[in-house]
Amino acid sequence: MPLQSSFSSFSTHSSSSSSSSFGYAWEYDVFISFRGEDTRYGFTGNLYKALSDKGVHSFIDDEELQRGDEITPSLLKAIEESRIAIIVLSPNYASSSFCLDELVHILHCIKGNDRLVLPVFYEVDPSDVRHQRNSFGEAMAKHEEKFKSDLNKVHKWKQALHQVANLSGYHFKHGDGYEHKFIRNIVEEISRKIRRVPLFVARFPVGLDSLDSRVSKVISLLKMDSSDQVHMVGIHGVGGIGKTALACAVYNLIADHFDSTCFLEDVRKNSERHGLAHLQNILLSEILGKEETKIVSFQQGTSRIQRRLCQKKILLILDDVDDHKQLQAIAGKPDWFGPGSRVIITTRDTHLLKYHGVENTYEVEGLNEAESSQLLVKHAFKNGYVSSPSYADVLTRTITYASGLPLALQVIGSHLCGKKVEEWESALNKFDRHLDDKIHEILRVSFDALGKEEKSVFLDIACCFKGYELKEITDLLQAHYGSCMKYHIGVLFEKSLIKINLYDLSVTMHDLIENMGKEIALEESPEMPGMRSRLWFYEDIVKVLQDNLGTSTIEIIYLEFPLLEREGDEDSFEKEGNKDVEVKWDGTAFKEMKNLKTLIIKNGCFSECPKYLPNSLRVLEWWRFPSEWLPNDFQPKKLSILKLSNNLYLAQKLDSLSKKLVSLKVLNFDYNDSLKEIADVSSLQSLEEFSFRGCKNLVKVHSSVGLLSKLKRLNAEYCEKLRTFPAAIKLPLLKDFSLCGCSSLVNFPEILEEMANVGWLDLKGTGIKDLPCSFHNLSGLRNLEIIWNEMCKIPSIIFMMPQLSSCYIEGGGKKRRVSSEKPEEDEEEGLQGILTHSLPSQHMMKALCLRDTNLSDDFFPLAVAWLPNVRQLSLRGNNFTVLPECMKEFCFLYLLNVDDCNHLQEIRGIPPCLTNFSAVNCKSLSPRATRVLLNQSLTGIT
Repeated sequence: MPLQSSFSSFSTHSSSSSSSSFGYAWEYDVFISFRGEDTRYGFTGNLYKALSDKGVHSFIDDEELQRGDEITPSLLKAIEESRIAIIVLSPNYASSSFCLDELVHILHCIKGNDRLVLPVFYEVDPSDVRHQRNSFGEAMAKHEEKFKSDLNKVHKWKQALHQVANLSGYHFKHGDGYEHKFIRNIVEEISRKIRRVPLFVARFPVGLDSLDSRVSKVISLLKMDSSDQVHMVGIHGVGGIGKTALACAVYNLIADHFDSTCFLEDVRKNSERHGLAHLQNILLSEILGKEETKIVSFQQGTSRIQRRLCQKKILLILDDVDDHKQLQAIAGKPDWFGPGSRVIITTRDTHLLKYHGVENTYEVEGLNEAESSQLLVKHAFKNGYVSSPSYADVLTRTITYASGLPLALQVIGSHLCGKKVEEWESALNKFDRHLDDKIHEILRVSFDALGKEEKSVFLDIACCFKGYELKEITDLLQAHYGSCMKYHIGVLFEKSLIKINLYDLSVTMHDLIENMGKEIALEESPEMPGMRSRLWFYEDIVKVLQDNLGTSTIEIIYLEFPLLEREGDEDSFEKEGNKDVEVKWDGTAFKEMKNLKTLIIKNGCFSECPKYLPNSLRVLEWWRFPSEWLPNDFQPKKLSILKLSNNLYLAQKLDSLSKKLVSLKVLNFDYNDSLKEIADVSSLQSLEEFSFRGCKNLVKVHSSVGLLSKLKRLNAEYCEKLRTFPAAIKLPLLKDFSLCGCSSLVNFPEILEEMANVGWLDLKGTGIKDLPCSFHNLSGLRNLEIIWNEMCKIPSIIFMMPQLSSCYIEGGGKKRRVSSEKPEEDEEEGLQGILTHSLPSQHMMKALCLRDTNLSDDFFPLAVAWLPNVRQLSLRGNNFTVLPECMKEFCFLYLLNVDDCNHLQEIRGIPPCLTNFSAVNCKSLSPRATRVLLNQSLTGIT
């Protein structure tokens, strides 16, 4: 007689009768639904006695109820307060409307209450139940006849029978064996399930009830409806974020759906203390019982797990995994376990999950403000609510400090329970200076698991570079260490120590992890900042500089002064500007810093010029560098990044300075108001980035800038007076190039050779009047913006660009005349002439905006040929009078905008795929044209 593993349809809703979503406060262990005249004095009676003898508290209806009687409220209550429902589907079960109503209610409870249902197909075939054949079909036919006026009721019964027949359960027919053995198997499985003790989740499981998205999302990843496959799911996040609690909450909700379960807690610590074989022993013992012989090596255990568990449907949770060997030894492959098994892995290291092939993962986020407040109050106040409004400020401060980390809220709330407001304030001041030991210990686990270089990179980011863009951090660290640190940054991300903001690609980390990193850095020398490798706190740095306490230990100085508080009213403040802290020093403090590699100074004023800079420097960023010259004996051969934003002098000395900068890759003179000329930089052949953004008085850029063979980024944005730019450029590696806002620049440079890496070009607000024919050498250009410029015609070359898919051209606010007409004979061939016979047959243009460009009716016949693949076309503010019949040839066009086309009168053709059309403020549009529009089935017409 086959005994199938039990499984019911699954839901993530909590039981209304349960006191907690993690415990099982049921009135009855089992509710038995059955057809009395079939099995009451046989199978069902024997099953009930066997369950009772085993100590299983079961409900059975002892009274004979006539067919058709309604279910009493007490019986409904018994169903709702039972943990497991056994449905004995005997041949005459469906003939009872009472049984069918009972079944509908049981299945309704399943949907809402995580109930476990075990169907017993007693002397019936599941397919007869599912499809209502034989006795079940006959019964339903009689019900349809009897309940003609309420066929909806019969439909619900049929659905319920189909649903219960799809659940795995027990099958028995006479001839399969002894009935008492069949009953014993059922009782043993029920006993195992009700003996299973729910796992402790948390004292106050805030944000972890079964309705919570965290729990439901993990359960959805487990794909509980799939019973023929094994699924592994990873739960990852920073230490103290609640990974284990979430895994326990999920376990408690789904454990009853498996033959056996095992929760291996703290795999990291237990494998260190006792070895992997110890964990394997626990797994085998939990699943197989005491029969399993003790294993002595993890190789032996691996073999035995594969051999003994491959037929078992189990739920296995591996908590706090930190080494791939642990996964290999305990859950090497999905086929180690029987069909329908589930494995949940909690870890701080996403790389482990990737390497092990775990594709379904869930990152645990911190608690939101409301959840944080709820958890903090529950721990901090014995009665569960705030005893006085005077605590409002310290509670808000604590929530901000914890930044959603449940561990921190629990530790601080418990520590300050029963304390006065003054004690809270004192404790919080202490926590600002020094992380609580318990929080520090848990967070530090991830740090201690890093390699030496990864630890160093983590401390650099935590102390100095949190919030920087990923690319800038990568460049800074590569310069500082002399080698690429992308791998190391990736390790930090995988171990949940840093996050990368997808919106702006900035590198962030939890505030408490940042604090933990800074405390570790301070451990180098708590009392003597000059003996630490990293300095970031301005008071420490000022002390080192003013008292000449620098040593060769210092490798990074990141100095960002706070602005002094405003004095007087806002008007006087605006006149005086921001006042910076002044460092009163003699300028020699860097002399003893023989290993200083990175020096970044923002804000602040210095009483003296630096008389010495160490030759070890690789990164020098100093806003308003207080000298016309770098120190004479400074030999910047190792300098890779030089940023002197707002410097009044040095940029003008670039021609003489550049000869010393043999390793320079990044040069930045942004917002230097005194800079009038970029001098010869031909000696900077290693330069990869050059930026002089916002230099308002810059007039000339030397031609050598256009011949830097390794240059990847050139930023000349908002140089309002720039007139002389390299007439020709040859920059084969250039990716980012911007002249946006250079309103005095008239000519775009000739492109001497193919530059395929520039994908986007912004010429917004320039004085450029046309684009040269060599512009086509920007062969990889995909997006082009020419807005608010001085162009008097549409540059015909743009329609020859092989990869250009998006182009935005706007004639400007003054309605400048921008024409597509053919120029005079003595001028080069214009837009129409070139494109008529030269355009590639499959142009890439998908989106084109030609706004206020004075287009006439001649545009459309040519446009159909030029732009066969265009999907979005904006022609706002132009002078054409008709949308002609040939518009139907725009086969892919779905969006057309002709707003403010005051001369537009007729619409004769509508593109076949057009769904969005806008013609706002088209004052000359005829009533006939309006009717043409209204007859089209467009989803958006304005």
